[in-house]
Amino acid sequence: MTFLKTEVFHPLNKSKPKKIIVLLHGYGGNGKNISLLANFWRRKLKNTIIYCPSAPKKCKNEKNKFKWFTPENEFKKSILLEINFSLKKINQFINYVLRINKLSEKNLVLGGFSQGCMLALQAGLQRKKKFKAIIGFSGKIINQEEIKNKIRSKPNIYLFHGDKDKIVKPKFFFETQKFLKKNKFNLKAKLFKNCDHKIPAAGANLALDILANKL
Repeated sequence: MTFLKTEVFHPLNKSKPKKIIVLLHGYGGNGKNISLLANFWRRKLKNTIIYCPSAPKKCKNEKNKFKWFTPENEFKKSILLEINFSLKKINQFINYVLRINKLSEKNLVLGGFSQGCMLALQAGLQRKKKFKAIIGFSGKIINQEEIKNKIRSKPNIYLFHGDKDKIVKPKFFFETQKFLKKNKFNLKAKLFKNCDHKIPAAGANLALDILANKL
């Protein structure tokens, strides 16, 4: 079985991991890009191993840029096939890291930015055994009509978004909130003022506080 290429951050105290975080990057990124967030978080997260895999597909004509799916019409059959392929790879990867660390879903937080957030939500809601939490930045639920009939677990969800985001517009943040509340998820969400399509320092710190003190 071929696994996703990944950056790995072991606990700084060299202890055996008791928690796992898997972080999924956005379109045109890679595991190294989002590992900047992992490296920041690990300083305060004891006994936690963090994985930052790269998506399975390369962006066209780009050497070190990867994608979970092509950012076109997400309802096109070809794009849905890409999304399902990435979901399969993510689930295989999660099964692998759980097995080698001898931990279960209740010890794992799945996070992501942009496309990574979208795939984290897609994977987490359809997982039979629920994750400890999903932490997402600048994402959305891709296809609400499809996924509402595939919800198998309800992890705690934390969503963050910028009010000036022109890539994944704030309306998707509100639509996702409405969907999750309607389906009775335990949700915490925050919209950051004067923030575009990025993970703001305040968002990284707030997520770290949640990870360190609530999860």
